[in-house]
Amino acid sequence: MFMPSTLLQYVRDVAASATFYRGILGTPPVEQSPGFALFLLGDGAALGLWQRDDVQPSVSAQAGAAELAMVVANPDAVQQMHDAWRALGVQILQAPVTLEFGHTFVGADPDGHRLRVYSRAEGMVARD
Repeated sequence: MFMPSTLLQYVRDVAASATFYRGILGTPPVEQSPGFALFLLGDGAALGLWQRDDVQPSVSAQAGAAELAMVVANPDAVQQMHDAWRALGVQILQAPVTLEFGHTFVGADPDGHRLRVYSRAEGMVARD
């Protein structure tokens, strides 16, 4: 079975993005060079930050066309993470709100990549 394990985000400044993600993830990258940084997310998943100008083949897509979503335990945890991210200066694109799938908010990284935090609505299937 094909099991995707690494999400790659193309960034303008690896060092600045690594500092940003270190703040919101609460952990340092396990690997970092001028052109790449790698964060382990647990359960075999990883987040890679790749210097946009170095990507081969080159990319034309812009940030914001997809989201990195992170599930938390409950609506209170959503609010706590929102407050923590605001304190870190994260750009908030959507304040906490309850939608069909659960309680959620959306932030953005320095390149405009969307970061959604949510707790599942009652009755939603857990995939973790």
